[in-house]
Amino acid sequence: MKLAQDTPREATFVYRDPPLSGNVINGLGERQKRRASYVFHSNPTTGPLPWDKLNRVFLYCYPIWGFPLFIANRWVQFGSQGPLAVQRRPVSDPADMSLEIKEKARELGAALVGICEMKDDFLMAGASSPHQYAISMALPMDRGIMVEVPKPRAGMEVIRTYKRCARTGLGLARHIRSLGWDARAFVLSPSSEVLHIPVAIAAGIGELGKHGSLITGEYGSNVRLTTVLTSLPLAVDSQIDIGVQDLCSVCQICVKDCPPGAIFDDKQWVRGDYKWYVDFDKCVPYFAETHGCAICIEVCPWSEPDRGPSLSDRLLERRQRLSSGQQPFLPLRPAEETAALGLNLQLGSGDGKKKKKKDRKS
Repeated sequence: MKLAQDTPREATFVYRDPPLSGNVINGLGERQKRRASYVFHSNPTTGPLPWDKLNRVFLYCYPIWGFPLFIANRWVQFGSQGPLAVQRRPVSDPADMSLEIKEKARELGAALVGICEMKDDFLMAGASSPHQYAISMALPMDRGIMVEVPKPRAGMEVIRTYKRCARTGLGLARHIRSLGWDARAFVLSPSSEVLHIPVAIAAGIGELGKHGSLITGEYGSNVRLTTVLTSLPLAVDSQIDIGVQDLCSVCQICVKDCPPGAIFDDKQWVRGDYKWYVDFDKCVPYFAETHGCAICIEVCPWSEPDRGPSLSDRLLERRQRLSSGQQPFLPLRPAEETAALGLNLQLGSGDGKKKKKKDRKS
Protein backbone atom coordinates (compact mmCIF):
# COMPACT_ATOMS: atom_id res chain seq x y z
CA MET A 1 0.00 0.00 0.00
CA LYS A 2 1.18 3.49 -0.82
CA LEU A 3 0.00 6.58 1.02
CA ALA A 4 -2.53 8.66 -0.89
CA GLN A 5 -0.51 11.81 -0.22
CA ASP A 6 2.75 12.94 1.29
CA THR A 7 2.58 13.79 4.98
CA PRO A 8 4.61 16.45 6.82
CA ARG A 9 7.58 15.19 8.80
CA GLU A 10 8.08 18.12 11.17
CA ALA A 11 6.02 18.36 14.36
CA THR A 12 4.13 21.61 14.92
CA PHE A 13 4.10 21.31 18.70
CA VAL A 14 7.40 20.89 20.54
CA TYR A 15 8.30 21.16 24.22
CA ARG A 16 10.13 24.28 25.33
CA ASP A 17 11.38 22.23 28.27
CA PRO A 18 11.27 18.58 27.15
CA PRO A 19 10.14 16.03 29.78
CA LEU A 20 12.12 12.93 30.64
CA SER A 21 12.61 10.93 27.46
CA GLY A 22 9.82 8.43 26.84
CA ASN A 23 12.50 5.98 25.73
CA VAL A 24 14.08 6.19 29.20
CA ILE A 25 10.70 5.65 30.86
CA ASN A 26 10.00 2.71 28.54
CA GLY A 27 13.34 1.13 29.38
CA LEU A 28 15.15 1.40 26.05
CA GLY A 29 18.63 -0.07 26.40
CA GLU A 30 17.87 -1.78 29.73
CA ARG A 31 18.89 -5.43 30.00
CA GLN A 32 17.37 -6.00 33.41
CA LYS A 33 13.78 -7.22 33.62
CA ARG A 34 11.19 -4.81 34.95
CA ARG A 35 7.55 -4.00 34.30
CA ALA A 36 6.32 -1.19 32.06
CA SER A 37 5.50 2.28 33.40
CA TYR A 38 2.82 4.76 32.31
CA VAL A 39 4.18 7.58 30.18
CA PHE A 40 1.69 9.26 27.82
CA HIS A 41 -2.09 8.85 28.25
CA SER A 42 -2.85 10.69 31.51
CA ASN A 43 -6.21 10.02 33.17
CA PRO A 44 -7.81 10.30 36.65
CA THR A 45 -6.34 6.92 37.59
CA THR A 46 -2.73 7.68 36.66
CA GLY A 47 -2.73 11.42 37.29
CA PRO A 48 -0.57 13.72 35.13
CA LEU A 49 2.16 11.81 33.33
CA PRO A 50 5.49 13.15 31.97
CA TRP A 51 4.10 13.59 28.44
CA ASP A 52 0.66 14.83 29.51
CA LYS A 53 0.85 18.09 27.55
CA LEU A 54 1.35 16.22 24.31
CA ASN A 55 -1.52 13.93 25.27
CA ARG A 56 -3.70 17.04 25.46
CA VAL A 57 -2.49 18.09 22.00
CA PHE A 58 -3.62 14.66 20.79
CA LEU A 59 -7.12 15.32 22.15
CA TYR A 60 -7.30 18.93 20.96
CA CYS A 61 -6.23 18.07 17.41
CA TYR A 62 -9.26 15.88 16.84
CA PRO A 63 -12.19 17.51 15.01
CA ILE A 64 -15.02 18.42 17.36
CA TRP A 65 -17.35 15.98 15.59
CA GLY A 66 -15.22 13.15 16.95
CA PHE A 67 -15.75 13.89 20.64
CA PRO A 68 -19.16 12.17 20.98
CA LEU A 69 -17.41 8.95 19.91
CA PHE A 70 -14.63 9.53 22.45
CA ILE A 71 -17.22 9.95 25.20
CA ALA A 72 -19.22 6.93 24.05
CA ASN A 73 -16.05 4.87 23.97
CA ARG A 74 -15.22 5.73 27.56
CA TRP A 75 -18.81 5.21 28.72
CA VAL A 76 -19.05 1.69 27.29
CA GLN A 77 -16.00 0.69 29.34
CA PHE A 78 -17.82 1.06 32.64
CA GLY A 79 -18.86 -2.26 34.08
CA SER A 80 -15.61 -4.11 33.44
CA GLN A 81 -16.26 -5.86 36.76
CA GLY A 82 -19.50 -7.05 38.32
CA PRO A 83 -21.23 -9.56 40.63
CA LEU A 84 -20.91 -13.30 40.14
CA ALA A 85 -23.73 -15.79 39.75
CA VAL A 86 -24.58 -17.41 43.08
CA GLN A 87 -24.13 -20.90 41.69
CA ARG A 88 -20.76 -21.70 40.10
CA ARG A 89 -20.68 -23.99 37.10
CA PRO A 90 -18.07 -26.71 37.67
CA VAL A 91 -15.40 -27.23 35.00
CA SER A 92 -14.34 -30.85 34.51
CA ASP A 93 -12.57 -30.31 31.19
CA PRO A 94 -10.71 -26.98 30.68
CA ALA A 95 -10.22 -27.78 26.98
CA ASP A 96 -13.97 -28.03 26.39
CA MET A 97 -14.52 -24.84 28.35
CA SER A 98 -11.92 -23.05 26.21
CA LEU A 99 -13.78 -24.04 23.05
CA GLU A 100 -17.03 -22.79 24.56
CA ILE A 101 -15.48 -19.47 25.59
CA LYS A 102 -13.90 -18.94 22.18
CA GLU A 103 -17.22 -19.63 20.47
CA LYS A 104 -18.91 -17.10 22.76
CA ALA A 105 -16.19 -14.52 22.05
CA ARG A 106 -16.71 -14.89 18.30
CA GLU A 107 -20.45 -14.60 18.80
CA LEU A 108 -19.81 -11.29 20.56
CA GLY A 109 -17.71 -9.96 17.68
CA ALA A 110 -14.13 -11.22 18.12
CA ALA A 111 -12.41 -12.30 14.91
CA LEU A 112 -9.45 -13.95 16.64
CA VAL A 113 -9.34 -15.45 20.15
CA GLY A 114 -6.49 -16.95 22.14
CA ILE A 115 -5.86 -17.94 25.76
CA CYS A 116 -2.70 -17.90 27.88
CA GLU A 117 -1.68 -18.13 31.50
CA MET A 118 -1.63 -14.79 33.28
CA LYS A 119 1.77 -13.33 34.20
CA ASP A 120 2.75 -10.26 36.22
CA ASP A 121 4.76 -9.03 33.21
CA PHE A 122 1.45 -8.50 31.39
CA LEU A 123 0.54 -5.76 33.87
CA MET A 124 1.78 -2.20 34.28
CA ALA A 125 4.11 -1.51 37.20
CA GLY A 126 2.16 -1.36 40.46
CA ALA A 127 -0.86 -3.27 39.14
CA SER A 128 -1.92 -6.70 40.34
CA SER A 129 -4.48 -9.31 39.41
CA PRO A 130 -5.87 -12.39 41.18
CA HIS A 131 -6.70 -14.11 37.89
CA GLN A 132 -4.90 -17.12 36.44
CA TYR A 133 -5.80 -16.79 32.76
CA ALA A 134 -5.91 -14.12 30.07
CA ILE A 135 -8.19 -14.24 27.04
CA SER A 136 -7.00 -12.10 24.13
CA MET A 137 -9.34 -11.04 21.33
CA ALA A 138 -8.63 -9.17 18.10
CA LEU A 139 -11.17 -7.23 16.04
CA PRO A 140 -10.30 -5.96 12.54
CA MET A 141 -10.68 -2.34 11.46
CA ASP A 142 -12.29 -1.29 8.18
CA ARG A 143 -9.40 -1.49 5.71
CA GLY A 144 -11.17 0.76 3.22
CA ILE A 145 -11.16 3.55 5.79
CA MET A 146 -7.77 2.81 7.32
CA VAL A 147 -5.91 3.19 4.01
CA GLU A 148 -6.66 6.92 4.39
CA VAL A 149 -4.29 7.27 7.36
CA PRO A 150 -3.40 9.67 8.87
CA LYS A 151 -6.65 11.51 8.07
CA PRO A 152 -9.20 12.08 10.88
CA ARG A 153 -11.63 9.59 9.31
CA ALA A 154 -9.11 6.79 9.83
CA GLY A 155 -8.45 7.92 13.39
CA MET A 156 -12.17 7.72 14.14
CA GLU A 157 -12.27 4.19 12.75
CA VAL A 158 -9.65 3.27 15.37
CA ILE A 159 -11.86 4.72 18.12
CA ARG A 160 -14.93 2.93 16.72
CA THR A 161 -13.05 -0.36 16.78
CA TYR A 162 -11.97 0.27 20.38
CA LYS A 163 -15.65 0.69 21.20
CA ARG A 164 -16.43 -2.65 19.58
CA CYS A 165 -13.52 -4.19 21.48
CA ALA A 166 -14.91 -2.85 24.75
CA ARG A 167 -18.34 -4.29 24.06
CA THR A 168 -16.87 -7.64 23.11
CA GLY A 169 -14.64 -7.82 26.18
CA LEU A 170 -17.36 -6.63 28.55
CA GLY A 171 -19.82 -9.11 27.08
CA LEU A 172 -17.43 -12.02 27.50
CA ALA A 173 -16.55 -11.01 31.06
CA ARG A 174 -20.27 -10.81 31.93
CA HIS A 175 -20.82 -14.25 30.42
CA ILE A 176 -18.00 -15.77 32.49
CA ARG A 177 -19.35 -14.13 35.66
CA SER A 178 -22.76 -15.61 34.87
CA LEU A 179 -21.04 -19.01 35.16
CA GLY A 180 -19.98 -18.10 38.69
CA TRP A 181 -16.32 -17.37 37.87
CA ASP A 182 -14.62 -13.99 38.31
CA ALA A 183 -13.65 -12.08 35.16
CA ARG A 184 -12.57 -8.54 34.34
CA ALA A 185 -12.48 -6.89 30.92
CA PHE A 186 -9.82 -4.48 29.68
CA VAL A 187 -9.69 -2.48 26.48
CA LEU A 188 -6.71 -0.58 25.12
CA SER A 189 -7.34 2.80 26.70
CA PRO A 190 -5.63 5.29 29.00
CA SER A 191 -6.85 3.41 32.06
CA SER A 192 -5.76 -0.06 30.95
CA GLU A 193 -3.46 -1.87 33.34
CA VAL A 194 -2.89 -4.69 30.85
CA LEU A 195 -0.25 -4.84 28.11
CA HIS A 196 -2.45 -6.21 25.36
CA ILE A 197 0.22 -7.03 22.78
CA PRO A 198 2.31 -9.32 25.04
CA VAL A 199 -0.92 -11.10 26.06
CA ALA A 200 -1.93 -11.55 22.41
CA ILE A 201 1.50 -12.94 21.53
CA ALA A 202 1.43 -15.41 24.42
CA ALA A 203 -2.12 -16.41 23.45
CA GLY A 204 -1.09 -17.30 19.91
CA ILE A 205 -2.88 -14.49 18.06
CA GLY A 206 0.18 -13.03 16.34
CA GLU A 207 3.78 -11.86 16.51
CA LEU A 208 5.43 -8.54 17.30
CA GLY A 209 6.34 -6.65 14.12
CA LYS A 210 9.12 -4.21 13.33
CA HIS A 211 6.67 -1.31 13.71
CA GLY A 212 6.05 -2.26 17.36
CA SER A 213 2.51 -3.54 16.77
CA LEU A 214 1.01 -7.00 16.64
CA ILE A 215 0.92 -8.79 13.27
CA THR A 216 -1.75 -11.44 12.83
CA GLY A 217 -1.80 -13.95 10.02
CA GLU A 218 -5.34 -13.14 8.95
CA TYR A 219 -5.50 -9.34 9.24
CA GLY A 220 -1.92 -8.21 9.60
CA SER A 221 -1.73 -5.24 11.98
CA ASN A 222 -5.13 -3.89 10.94
CA VAL A 223 -6.65 -4.96 14.27
CA ARG A 224 -7.34 -3.69 17.79
CA LEU A 225 -7.18 -5.78 20.94
CA THR A 226 -9.16 -6.41 24.08
CA THR A 227 -8.32 -8.67 27.02
CA VAL A 228 -10.37 -10.50 29.65
CA LEU A 229 -8.67 -11.78 32.81
CA THR A 230 -10.41 -14.63 34.59
CA SER A 231 -10.11 -17.43 37.11
CA LEU A 232 -12.22 -19.78 34.97
CA PRO A 233 -10.17 -22.97 34.35
CA LEU A 234 -9.11 -22.95 30.70
CA ALA A 235 -6.72 -24.75 28.37
CA VAL A 236 -4.07 -22.40 27.00
CA ASP A 237 -2.84 -21.88 23.46
CA SER A 238 0.74 -21.86 22.20
CA GLN A 239 2.60 -18.97 20.63
CA ILE A 240 2.63 -19.01 16.84
CA ASP A 241 5.35 -18.57 14.26
CA ILE A 242 4.00 -17.26 10.96
CA GLY A 243 7.29 -15.95 9.60
CA VAL A 244 6.96 -12.36 10.80
CA GLN A 245 10.51 -12.22 12.15
CA ASP A 246 11.90 -13.49 8.84
CA LEU A 247 10.26 -10.70 6.86
CA CYS A 248 10.69 -7.89 9.41
CA SER A 249 14.42 -8.55 9.63
CA VAL A 250 14.84 -7.49 5.99
CA CYS A 251 11.72 -5.47 5.10
CA GLN A 252 12.09 -1.68 4.94
CA ILE A 253 8.57 -0.49 4.16
CA CYS A 254 7.49 0.78 7.59
CA VAL A 255 10.97 2.19 8.25
CA LYS A 256 10.91 4.26 5.06
CA ASP A 257 7.24 5.29 5.27
CA CYS A 258 7.33 6.45 8.91
CA PRO A 259 7.31 10.28 8.54
CA PRO A 260 9.27 11.05 11.75
CA GLY A 261 11.70 8.17 11.22
CA ALA A 262 10.78 6.50 14.50
CA ILE A 263 11.19 2.84 13.55
CA PHE A 264 14.50 1.15 14.34
CA ASP A 265 15.96 -1.11 11.68
CA ASP A 266 17.13 -3.60 14.31
CA LYS A 267 15.73 -5.04 17.52
CA GLN A 268 16.57 -3.25 20.76
CA TRP A 269 16.98 -4.17 24.42
CA VAL A 270 13.87 -2.98 26.27
CA ARG A 271 13.38 -3.83 29.95
CA GLY A 272 15.32 -7.08 29.61
CA ASP A 273 13.82 -8.23 26.31
CA TYR A 274 15.49 -8.03 22.90
CA LYS A 275 12.66 -7.03 20.58
CA TRP A 276 11.33 -4.58 18.00
CA TYR A 277 10.82 -1.11 19.41
CA VAL A 278 9.63 2.28 18.11
CA ASP A 279 11.39 5.48 19.22
CA PHE A 280 8.83 7.08 21.54
CA ASP A 281 10.28 10.59 21.39
CA LYS A 282 10.06 10.66 17.58
CA CYS A 283 6.78 8.80 17.18
CA VAL A 284 4.47 10.39 19.73
CA PRO A 285 4.70 14.06 18.63
CA TYR A 286 3.68 13.01 15.13
CA PHE A 287 1.08 10.59 16.51
CA ALA A 288 -0.47 13.39 18.57
CA GLU A 289 -0.92 15.73 15.61
CA THR A 290 -2.15 13.17 13.08
CA HIS A 291 -5.13 11.55 14.81
CA GLY A 292 -3.18 8.53 15.98
CA CYS A 293 -1.19 8.16 12.73
CA ALA A 294 -1.21 4.33 12.07
CA ILE A 295 0.77 4.73 8.84
CA CYS A 296 3.23 1.99 9.73
CA ILE A 297 0.60 -0.67 10.41
CA GLU A 298 -1.31 0.06 7.22
CA VAL A 299 1.66 0.05 4.83
CA CYS A 300 2.78 -3.28 6.32
CA PRO A 301 2.51 -6.07 3.69
CA TRP A 302 0.74 -8.27 6.22
CA SER A 303 -2.15 -5.79 6.45
CA GLU A 304 -3.13 -6.19 2.81
CA PRO A 305 -6.40 -8.20 2.67
CA ASP A 306 -5.92 -11.95 2.13
CA ARG A 307 -2.15 -11.49 1.83
CA GLY A 308 -1.03 -12.90 5.19
CA PRO A 309 -1.62 -16.66 4.80
CA SER A 310 0.21 -16.99 1.46
CA LEU A 311 3.00 -14.69 2.64
CA SER A 312 3.42 -16.79 5.76
CA ASP A 313 3.51 -20.05 3.78
CA ARG A 314 6.23 -18.73 1.49
CA LEU A 315 8.34 -17.33 4.31
CA LEU A 316 8.21 -20.59 6.27
CA GLU A 317 8.97 -22.54 3.09
CA ARG A 318 11.99 -20.33 2.47
CA ARG A 319 13.21 -20.86 6.03
CA GLN A 320 12.87 -24.62 5.66
CA ARG A 321 14.82 -24.60 2.40
CA LEU A 322 17.58 -22.51 3.97
CA SER A 323 17.82 -24.80 6.99
CA SER A 324 18.16 -27.84 4.71
CA GLY A 325 20.86 -26.19 2.61
CA GLN A 326 18.67 -25.61 -0.45
CA GLN A 327 18.48 -22.43 -2.52
CA PRO A 328 16.09 -19.90 -0.93
CA PHE A 329 12.81 -19.43 -2.72
CA LEU A 330 10.38 -16.65 -1.88
CA PRO A 331 7.98 -15.67 -4.68
CA LEU A 332 6.32 -12.85 -2.76
CA ARG A 333 5.10 -11.22 -5.97
CA PRO A 334 6.87 -9.88 -9.08
CA ALA A 335 10.52 -8.93 -8.72
CA GLU A 336 9.76 -5.21 -8.67
CA GLU A 337 7.70 -5.64 -5.48
CA THR A 338 10.51 -7.62 -3.86
CA ALA A 339 12.79 -4.67 -4.58
CA ALA A 340 10.21 -2.27 -3.16
CA LEU A 341 10.15 -4.27 0.04
CA GLY A 342 13.89 -3.73 0.37
CA LEU A 343 14.42 -7.49 0.38
CA ASN A 344 17.72 -8.99 -0.62
CA LEU A 345 16.17 -12.33 -1.51
CA GLN A 346 16.86 -14.59 -4.47
CA LEU A 347 13.86 -15.87 -6.40
CA GLY A 348 13.87 -19.54 -7.26
CA SER A 349 12.84 -21.34 -10.43
CA GLY A 350 9.43 -22.53 -11.51
CA ASP A 351 6.49 -20.24 -10.92
CA GLY A 352 8.76 -17.38 -9.96
CA LYS A 353 10.54 -17.40 -13.34
CA LYS A 354 7.31 -17.84 -15.27
CA LYS A 355 5.85 -14.85 -13.49
CA LYS A 356 8.97 -12.84 -14.28
CA LYS A 357 8.74 -13.62 -18.01
CA LYS A 358 5.08 -12.73 -18.03
CA ASP A 359 5.89 -9.35 -16.49
CA ARG A 360 8.49 -8.61 -19.20
CA LYS A 361 5.90 -9.21 -21.93
CA SER A 362 3.30 -6.93 -20.36
